[in-house]
Amino acid sequence: MSHMKYPTSSAMETVLAAQAFNRRTFLKGAVGGGIAAVASPYIVGNAFATSGELSVLTWSDELPDPVLPEFTKKTGIKIKTTPFSQNEEQINKLQATDGEGFDLCMPSFSRAPEFRELEILAPLDTSKLHLDALLPTMLAGSTSLWTWDDKLYHVPHCWGTEAISWRTDKTSLEYKDLSYGTLWSPEYKGKMQGRPHSLLLGIGLWWDATGKLPSNRMRDSYKDEASARRIYDEITKYAIENKAQIKQFWNGADNTKSGFMDNGCVIGQTWDGPPLALKKLGRPINFMAPQEGAITWIDGWSLTKGAKNLDQAYAFINFLHTPEVSAMISNGSGYNPVVKGADAYLSEATKQNFADAYPGDALDKLWLRPPDTSWYTQIRNEYAERFKAA
Repeated sequence: MSHMKYPTSSAMETVLAAQAFNRRTFLKGAVGGGIAAVASPYIVGNAFATSGELSVLTWSDELPDPVLPEFTKKTGIKIKTTPFSQNEEQINKLQATDGEGFDLCMPSFSRAPEFRELEILAPLDTSKLHLDALLPTMLAGSTSLWTWDDKLYHVPHCWGTEAISWRTDKTSLEYKDLSYGTLWSPEYKGKMQGRPHSLLLGIGLWWDATGKLPSNRMRDSYKDEASARRIYDEITKYAIENKAQIKQFWNGADNTKSGFMDNGCVIGQTWDGPPLALKKLGRPINFMAPQEGAITWIDGWSLTKGAKNLDQAYAFINFLHTPEVSAMISNGSGYNPVVKGADAYLSEATKQNFADAYPGDALDKLWLRPPDTSWYTQIRNEYAERFKAA
């Protein structure tokens, strides 16, 4: 195992800067209604965008059909996609080539400290981007964490949450009683799915809410190594002792879906996209925030250090940052839009799914992921592997 890294001064500055982008700031702009539509149809900036190619490293379910065919139809630019299912997989691919072979990648906003240390990204030329089209709170998610040396390295693509999903034909759950602790109820023994490090986080949030292990909603685990190990020792011990609850560990959208539809899972801690996509197809699946709060994230676009097709990259980002396309992404993936006016193009099913997922005061309880410094990620992954291997 490599030596543990501690936060550099620059990483700590990033963490401190992120304090201005808190859950309430996020909520104020991310889910407000009545957003005025942007009267700016997609315009290819120059004649360059009538040909060429673009290579993107992308989350496996965040560019649903017909987004890419529509872009190629409008611009003539062909897209080569390399899908991944976890940030670690993306980071490994970029490190292996020092960014060569990819023009754009899709980091989650909380991973800024790691990407800054890796030095595999190039700054974005903001004069070539339509940043005024973005919801201010979504743009703040990028600028608060991804600005260094007075340059921006990330713009948002979509946002979503991780919470509780279940088979509605096999169990009945209500928001007033729903908890990350519900996953560990005896009735779901051998019928639950989740991602190792996420399940540990869920236990921590559950135990903080009940007072069993106070952790300031798990924020204390981000303070230093001693605090992180004190908290993760306890929750990992519980997870291992109760590992019989687990039917499968998921590692991406596809096997989350198959877990529910083919592998006997009744309940799970999952991203919102996979179960909501199934729900739209009429499958007996629901997704809902628990009382401790849905774990919230923003995924976005960054330019790699090895990017070759720069004009095409900016054309693609600007295409995605139009109301119609941002809504198209949301309607197809189950995640949420980041562009002003996109709500006008959301399907009724998408709107209803959002309302079902965040009933009552759920939006007031969103748990926004803090910045993941390299030392914290290594500790978290260490305990997750211990849980998985037990």
